[in-house]
Amino acid sequence: MSNRQSAKYKIDRRLGENIWGRPKSPVNRREYGPGEHGQRRRSKLSDFGIQLRAKQKLKGYYGNINEKQFKAIYKEATRVKGDTGENLIGLLERRLDALVYRAKFVPTVFSARQFVNHGHVLVNGKRVNIPSYRLKVGDVVEVREKSRDMGLVLEAQQSPERDLPEYIEVDEKKLTAKLINIPNLADVPYPVVMEPNLVVEFYSR
Repeated sequence: MSNRQSAKYKIDRRLGENIWGRPKSPVNRREYGPGEHGQRRRSKLSDFGIQLRAKQKLKGYYGNINEKQFKAIYKEATRVKGDTGENLIGLLERRLDALVYRAKFVPTVFSARQFVNHGHVLVNGKRVNIPSYRLKVGDVVEVREKSRDMGLVLEAQQSPERDLPEYIEVDEKKLTAKLINIPNLADVPYPVVMEPNLVVEFYSR
């Protein structure tokens, strides 16, 4: 098992939820956490613990975002007019790797980051290899022609696991995706309940 695959399974088990909705998630078989102490009965979480868990779940969902990067996105969300929690979701969903995953060009958020890093993606016709690249409404993301027959891409297209959200317009034949609008929390097809309001409370302490 690769380190990346092992890491995503640990995230699921540590949180006790199948946060990507994958059939192979270990949480589907055992709900206790990883490690020798994983089967101990879970104690009731404090308010801080609940907020921390919400932050870990949202951050973990987007793959390899580290704490420094995630906090920077939160701070940017506080500077934008409107609800900070909704702004946070909008900023996360405008990441290039997030849209590549949402458009079903690749099977996982982890592979989306790698796919972008390796130069398989164009934005408005230009090659972009930065997973955190911030998309604007109207931007068109495209899988490079040479990359369209990769096993990873074919696997994702055939997967029945995920639905395409309405804020992305996808041409499955041309493998292009256009960001139609910046989504709110209710628009994003998370398999589990995300609580950005608790993330805001966590960082506001």
